[in-house]
Amino acid sequence: MSKIIRSPFFYVGDKYKLMPQLIELFPDKIKTYYEPFVGGGSSFLNVRADKYILNDNNKWIIKLHKFFQENKKNKEKIINDIYNIIDNYELSCSYRGITVPNDIKTQFKKTYYAKFNKKGYMKIRDRFNIDQSNLLLLYVLLIYGFNHMIRFNKNGLFNLPVGNVDFNGNVNNAIINYLNFAKNNDMFFSSMDFIDFLDSATYSEGDFIYLDPPYLISNSEYNKTWSEDLERKLYEKLDELNEKGVKFGISNLVYHKEKSNTLLIDWMDKYTVYEINSNYISRFDNKIKNSREVYITNYVKN
Repeated sequence: MSKIIRSPFFYVGDKYKLMPQLIELFPDKIKTYYEPFVGGGSSFLNVRADKYILNDNNKWIIKLHKFFQENKKNKEKIINDIYNIIDNYELSCSYRGITVPNDIKTQFKKTYYAKFNKKGYMKIRDRFNIDQSNLLLLYVLLIYGFNHMIRFNKNGLFNLPVGNVDFNGNVNNAIINYLNFAKNNDMFFSSMDFIDFLDSATYSEGDFIYLDPPYLISNSEYNKTWSEDLERKLYEKLDELNEKGVKFGISNLVYHKEKSNTLLIDWMDKYTVYEINSNYISRFDNKIKNSREVYITNYVKN
């Protein structure tokens, strides 16, 4: 691929930076591409396949995918509607020259976007929580929210604080690239448990499954619902798929900081393991990488 596409959802655990390495290890020809942990989608956006069947148990990220997919022919309207929300709630938008005043930049040198956008962001958040069917509001919250996360409290209300971020050229380009991809490709989305998703498929020769599950030994918010039991179930299912001749590839961490994934170490020995040059940095020395990320397959890429 001459250009790596990034998802407009900028999701936690996004594989955007690693895709140049990963796609070189994917099968050359893919009939149906399956992804049970699709997240924001920077992975499938960079894969050539005849068809894409995509899943995540986070129903809200799947709703956003479907919303963009349903509006794939309305590119200008989607972008203009986003701009209208930005303007109505007086948010910054550096892509269109709507910048933070210099006095706020001077006073809040490292957090001026958050300071400037907080009032409008909170109004959007309140409005969305009144009517959660308005997915465009949710998307704007994702763009301007802390770490581009999607987070709801136990009462089902979106509760993420504002982030120190802005609608810039990267966001605009990501939206356009996603809509163009959706217009030109067959994508099918679901929000299921990963085992149910993998069991529901009818696989044929040329199909490929890419898995980027939550990492057992990483402390990311995204990984808090993952457990050793789920990790074991995933490996058991992949062994079953391997026996059926279905090609798969899985990304994971062997060790990270002071932790090792012993379940992964024991399981991956039977498959082909490729080293991935990731960007994890030691908290003790920001020049030392003390993590090992791998890509494991049941095939050998020539």
